[in-house]
Amino acid sequence: MTTQAEIKTLKALAAAEAGCERCPLYRNATQAVPGDGPARSRIMLVGEQPGDQEDRQGLPFVGPAGRVLDQAIADAGLDRGRLFVTNAVKHFKFEPRGKRRLHKRPNAYEIDQCRRWLDVERAIVKPRLIVAMGATAIRGVHGKVLTIARSRGRLIPLPDGAQMIVTVHPSYLLRIPDEADKRKQYRLFVRDLKLCRTAD
Repeated sequence: MTTQAEIKTLKALAAAEAGCERCPLYRNATQAVPGDGPARSRIMLVGEQPGDQEDRQGLPFVGPAGRVLDQAIADAGLDRGRLFVTNAVKHFKFEPRGKRRLHKRPNAYEIDQCRRWLDVERAIVKPRLIVAMGATAIRGVHGKVLTIARSRGRLIPLPDGAQMIVTVHPSYLLRIPDEADKRKQYRLFVRDLKLCRTAD
């Protein structure tokens, strides 16, 4: 197996991720979904895991949550083409429900096993700023559990010299039933992304 130190490019990383069997999630997923974006980017956005569409297409954030994220990136005045987008967990975790595959949250073991790949991505891309979207992403990036409510709206230093911004996952916005609350939470999400402009 390729060691972490031997992986120097995103292409080599994607190949290593494709063969990953460090946790059971690879058994039912269509494929590992690597990160996407420039090999050198000042900003890295980290989500939870691939969803149904991401698992089928092999790209991160191409489903409904991805459309919300793309709009929020634009509304925050950022250039999507300059951002590196990835997930804390590289395989889709789900439970079958008829013909549908319903998302299941990765557990601590799965997140921690996948940290290897996120660490390599960070070493290759060398972002100055990492946006951790949701609790799974926070654990994947930081290695610890932090509450979103207490950590939002500020830059959190990381051991490698990068900084982390904590925010919600865009899929959270899709689940809010009240339209007024949804608009409010979307504005807060965009506000969080605007913090990235100091690094872009």
